[in-house]
Formats: sequence, C-alpha cells, structure tokens
Amino acid sequence: MDDIVRQAIAKWPNVPHCYGWLGLDARGQWYMRDDRTQAEGPFPLSRGSLLRHDKLLEFIHRNYESDIEGRWFFQNGPQRVYVELEATPWVWRLDANRGLTSHTGRVASPLQCVLDEQGRLYLNTDIGFGLVHTMDVQEAAGAIEDGVWMPQEMQAITLPGQFGYVPSPAASRP
Repeated sequence: MDDIVRQAIAKWPNVPHCYGWLGLDARGQWYMRDDRTQAEGPFPLSRGSLLRHDKLLEFIHRNYESDIEGRWFFQNGPQRVYVELEATPWVWRLDANRGLTSHTGRVASPLQCVLDEQGRLYLNTDIGFGLVHTMDVQEAAGAIEDGVWMPQEMQAITLPGQFGYVPSPAASRP
C-alpha cells in the first residue's frame, strides 16, 4: 500500500466504504461503474467504462488487497472501494517459461491447478486464487500435458467458498 494512502487512512479513519463502483473482468481489466451503470444491473452484465489511464491503473494495482472476509478492494486514500469480480480476484498471465504474473503485475508461484465444468482453468498460488487469462490457455495446456500441473475438477459455484473470496461485495454488503 502507498504511504500516502496510509497517511490518508490515519487522517480520516471513518470514511465510508464504497460498493459497486469498480469491477474486474475475467481478462484483468478494470471498469468504473457510475450510478447509471449500477442501476442497469450487476457486474459484469452492466460493465461501465473501461479504465485506460495508466497512472490510475498503477495506483489501483499497488493498493489492491482483500479484507478478512475475502472481499477484494482498492484502497483509494481513506476510502475502501470494493471490487465486483467477474471471475476471480486474480487473473494470471503466463510467460514463455510458464512464469506467472497477475493482472496487477505481481509475480506468483502456482500451488494448485483447477478446471471447472466449463473448461476454465484456474491456479491457486502463493498470493491467491485466479483465472488463467484466455490468451494464455494454450501455454497452460502445455504445462498440463507435460505433467507440471495436474488439474483438479471443481464446480465453478464452489470456487469462492473453497478459495475464500467474495465475487460481489455489493450483493453481500453489511
């Protein structure tokens, strides 16, 4: 977390949390969801505006975390902005050597491979659970064929409970 964010939290400790305004899609892209977008339906049915500003994306990536209940958020100064997840909290990219990097640029090491009923591939890692990016499924298939990863079959509906994340903090809002 950025030092300026820590300072803002200390200065304004009681800023209310924000729900429904930020979404992460299955390809690791961020969406800003204004009141009109939220009124049109839940994420990802109603996505909002794709964020493209590099400095804002870098700031979100540096300040992306989860709380004790498995709700993922972006700490925006003193305000916690909870994230609506299309799939998982992490989206994995693989390099040519099968190295893993998250959509936020964090490097990870795989611990477990999961395949759901629709053929989507996930990896549980030392930093958390995520979906393999669609552009990298062929490389991941090579890791499976080579016996590097042994996928366990699981139902997609069970993944949030199994791996401890909340897909929609807005829907489970206290």
